[in-house]
This record gives sequence, C-alpha cells and structure tokens, in this order.
Amino acid sequence: MRILIAGATGAVGRLLVPLLLDAGHQVTGLSRTPAGAERVRRQGASAVQADALDRDGLLQVMTATAPDAVIHQLTALSDADGEATNRLRREGTRNLVDAAESAGVGRIVAQSISWAYAPGEAPADETVPLDIGAAQPRGGMVEGIQALEETAAELESSVALRYGILYGPGTWYAPGGAVAAALAGDSTARLLAYLEADRSVTSFVHVADAARATAAALDWPSGPVNIVDDEPAQGRQWLPVLAEALGVPTPDATSGRQSWARGASNALARSRGWQPEHETWRDGFATQDAT
Repeated sequence: MRILIAGATGAVGRLLVPLLLDAGHQVTGLSRTPAGAERVRRQGASAVQADALDRDGLLQVMTATAPDAVIHQLTALSDADGEATNRLRREGTRNLVDAAESAGVGRIVAQSISWAYAPGEAPADETVPLDIGAAQPRGGMVEGIQALEETAAELESSVALRYGILYGPGTWYAPGGAVAAALAGDSTARLLAYLEADRSVTSFVHVADAARATAAALDWPSGPVNIVDDEPAQGRQWLPVLAEALGVPTPDATSGRQSWARGASNALARSRGWQPEHETWRDGFATQDAT
C-alpha cells in the first residue's frame, strides 16, 4: 500500500514510519521543514516538504504521491500550542481530506483523543458523545476534535484513533521532558497537561503501542476507536508512580475531580486484535526512556 503520513516526525509518526516500511508499504512522510523531511529519508522512506495549512501545496503533494491511504498525525503539541493544534485539526484536516478526494484517495486514519468525552463516572466507550458545549478552553479543544473527526469521515473509509495520554520517547512524559520539569517546580515548562494528584481519571497509552494501533487501523472499519491501555486511573494513583520513575517530587494528594476526566475503554480496539505491549502505565512508566 502507498501511504502518506502527515506529521511523520511527531512522537507517533517517527515510530510509525519504520513499522510501515517493515510491513512492506511504500511510505512518504510529510514535513514542514527540510530537517524533518531529511529525518524521514534517513529512516528509509520518501519525504516531501509541505505545510498542511497550504491548501494548494497539499493538493500538489497528494496528486504527485498518489497514496492509497493518508495517516493524519498533525499537531503542534511539541510546542504546547493548543490554538495551533486546534487550527490543524480544523483547517489541516479540511485540506488533507479535500486533497485526498481530489486525488481519488478514499482512506484516512486520523489521530484523535480519548479525553474529549462528555462527563460521566465510568470509562467512556465510543458510544459516549463528545463534550460539546464545554466551557473554554476545553470547549475549543473538543470542537477541534469534532471538526477533525467529522471532516475525516467524509472519505469512504475513516478511522479516528482516540489515543490516551501518550507517554514514552518524544512525549512530555518521558524522562527529562516537560512533565518532569513541571513536577520539579520549573514554572517555564511548556505543556498542556492536568497534573493534579486527585480523583480525576486518566487513560494512558505508550507511544509505541499507539503507533502499532495506527498501522493496524489501515485495515479497520470506519469509526472512532479508543487506543488506551487497560487501566484508567486516578491522578492520586498514577502521579506518584510517574514521579518516582522520573525522579521528581510527588505532588500532594487531593480529593477533587474533574467531571470530564473519566478515562476510556479499550474493548473495541482489543476486539479488533490490538493488544498493547504496555498493558498498564504501572510498568510502562518504569521502563520508558527519553530516546
């Protein structure tokens, strides 16, 4: 299969490229910068330099590469820029889908998130509605996710992978990353994360497991799928374990809870054959490194 990865140098994309090459696919990585394109080439894939917000340029790339499928991994989260990420989810997805349609591409796998569900008590499955109408700034994030998923669904085959909080190499949660800095008291640490040791529930997924799910999703039926590990957990449970693994102070436990922080179920993904190698953050935090 010929595959175009938009966001090929991100935390998931950089692991996804070799996975797809090893599976025998022809891979082209999209990057905004010459350095990013060269990084993709060093992995053995083809690369093109283009901006997902450049509608005409993206159409030219799509026509020239003629992929069978597009994988959408576009964010600006490496810069902790929520506004830019929301723009990529709205405008970047619109441009990708329009370019794909014009080039006769009918399949897309897109990165979404598993913490945009409406408030509730139990971990959310894919039938739970998104938290539309949430107060800002959460509302803007959820609206961006809604736009991404609805736009991607215009193609004949569209899978929205609702990742849990990503940890592992290249993420904020890796050793030496932004979360470690924030927990150590660095007020300049740049991240968008909820780091309260309270009763709010989070679902995690190791970045390598997310990449494996993305490769597998090329053959999945359309629709949203939660990609999370087996153990949704309260902040007062997972934060001490993470802090110990990172060698930073553990925040004091509190009793509060964000109503939207309910975690997510991975039953659907598991029914499709996906099995996370890191079944719980408990062992995953301890074994991750910063490379």
